[in-house]
Amino acid sequence: MTGMASTPKSNVAQAIASVYRTEWGRIIAILIRLVGDFDLAEEAAQEAFAAAVNQWQTSGIPDLPRAWIIRTARYKAIDRLRRRTRLTEKLEWYAASGLIPSSEEPTYDSDEIGDDRLRLIFTCCHPALAIETQVALTLRMLGGLETDEIARAFLVPTATMAQRLVRAKRKIRDAGIPYKVPETTDLSPRIEAVLAVIYLIFNEGYAATKGDLMARADLCTEAIRLGQLLRQLLAPQTPSDVTALVALMLLHDSRRDARLDEAGDLILLEDQDRSRWNHLQIAEALPLVEEALRGGTGVYALQAAIAALHCQAARAEETDWAQIVQLYEVLERLHPSPIVSLNRVVAIAMANSPQAAFGLIDRLAAELDSYHLFHATRADLLRRVGAFEDATQSYKRALELVTNDSERRFLERRLCEATVRSSA
Repeated sequence: MTGMASTPKSNVAQAIASVYRTEWGRIIAILIRLVGDFDLAEEAAQEAFAAAVNQWQTSGIPDLPRAWIIRTARYKAIDRLRRRTRLTEKLEWYAASGLIPSSEEPTYDSDEIGDDRLRLIFTCCHPALAIETQVALTLRMLGGLETDEIARAFLVPTATMAQRLVRAKRKIRDAGIPYKVPETTDLSPRIEAVLAVIYLIFNEGYAATKGDLMARADLCTEAIRLGQLLRQLLAPQTPSDVTALVALMLLHDSRRDARLDEAGDLILLEDQDRSRWNHLQIAEALPLVEEALRGGTGVYALQAAIAALHCQAARAEETDWAQIVQLYEVLERLHPSPIVSLNRVVAIAMANSPQAAFGLIDRLAAELDSYHLFHATRADLLRRVGAFEDATQSYKRALELVTNDSERRFLERRLCEATVRSSA
């Protein structure tokens, strides 16, 4: 313990928030292995975090907070099982479950337990579940995202997503889906969903759905680690999509330190100090991009190639926007999506002119009206051509939809600038 004197509430709250943010996936993965039940593991973990609020304030923040949470959650799970299980079944069940160890209890703070998270991903991504459900369940269980955050990522109501998650956990329980990494021969049906999960975890770290932080480095690091672990698991016949995703995440993450100023405010790609990019990480990723492209032009390989062109430009004005447009055109044919189309519109505006993009972006309005970056992009195009009054309206609409505080501050500054220019 850090000390037996009372610990200020603010310190405890900060410590608990940090453990939840950075360790939820590891904690829940270990608990699911121990208790064999998704709901029980999640309920026990939540009870342990609630117990920490008072106990850490009284006895001090533990030296190993994650281990404390896991140990406490294990006892909470035992208490719940005792209430559920008939007396004659208890001892036999506990002995078989591993909840009551026969030897010295582990610390639960070793890095040797990393495979628990990979087991969790593959369990969530069982082909018996719809792929959208696989992704959503893993984001909840491994990424610690709240149901409303996942619902926003899928553009569905929160109640709809909550029902999906409940049904998915029930199906895993009722079907007896094993909690393990499948044999190599059984991996292929799950790779697509696993990659989607890893990338969504990364994206939540790269651009957090809500809160005062624009980025969450812990989620980016975890997603990259899982991608690299998956690549090692599948070697030497690693699918090109796995290699491509690892490269894509490394390239995006390489710009982490340049994306925000000292106040935590967003800096656009074109305005970033490129000397602050992680060039060692870029050097690690570029050969992976080439390797992935040799395996075919898949969705992740195309996105990695686009990211590579950005990272290879020493200055923003040296970016090969014409080639980026071509890559987005291929990506759009391979994987039609309004988000891909929006990114292609941005590339066309940069390669040619903002005017060239207006007709294209307006075609996306119906599909992306509830997406704040659509309105932010449209506002920026209008700002670039001097249509400040129209830009003001688009910035206002983007502000109605944005949920991240850093992005909100950026949009508020742009709205203020556009308002001043429109009244000048």
